[in-house]
Amino acid sequence: MMRTLLRFLLIPVLFGGLFSRCTEKIEPKPITYSQLLTGTEKKTWRIVSLQVFDEGQGSGAIPIAQSGVDPCIYDDLCTFYADDERKFEASEGASKCNAADPDIYLTDTWTLVNANASLEFYLPVLNGKFPWTIKNLTASVLTIEYYFADIDASYRFTLNAVATK
Repeated sequence: MMRTLLRFLLIPVLFGGLFSRCTEKIEPKPITYSQLLTGTEKKTWRIVSLQVFDEGQGSGAIPIAQSGVDPCIYDDLCTFYADDERKFEASEGASKCNAADPDIYLTDTWTLVNANASLEFYLPVLNGKFPWTIKNLTASVLTIEYYFADIDASYRFTLNAVATK
């Protein structure tokens, strides 16, 4: 009787313990800050609007197509790569300034510092590489701001993701 009782109580407990330890706990892997910018391989962005701030007063969001910037520049694309080199490419959009221009006209690098949300990269509209403060970064929207050192003014640009790998 005692043997039968032990068999019915102890065997299920032992097997239950063995099988419960064999399961692998699956933990979700959150997307990193830089992966929002680059995707898993690369992500391409296009400028959609800008704002100008002067002594704390903002212009309001201006669609880039209404900003006065030449269409052959404002439709250019910014591609951030998720590789170890942090490769960056600036390429022509739908409108080229010169038909003979190559599609990819600049290859450089990008730098991201999470501690202060600082992102440094080339922006075609300004034709230069600047240290940007990230105001917003999601999988589809990037808003960056450049603060001028010598005056109380800044430029804020919003880019939308147009392609992701």
